[in-house]
Amino acid sequence: MRTRVTKRGQVSIPALVRRKLGISASTRLEWVVEGNAARVIPIPDDPIAALRGSGKPGSVARLLKDRRRDRDRDGRR
Repeated sequence: MRTRVTKRGQVSIPALVRRKLGISASTRLEWVVEGNAARVIPIPDDPIAALRGSGKPGSVARLLKDRRRDRDRDGRR
């Protein structure tokens, strides 16, 4: 998909992209320049809530198991 920048520096985000990324009229966007490219990242209203549930299933249990193993190996409780 391509869009054009207006004389005022404005860009229209295609509807398909807005729907897929959940971008609405009040969504804040982060612009990141990397060399000759720019990434646009939508910033959710509540970033913590947006990440909730995005981890792999069982990752918390594995983390706690690893921490217990490390603690036992070091002789601490």
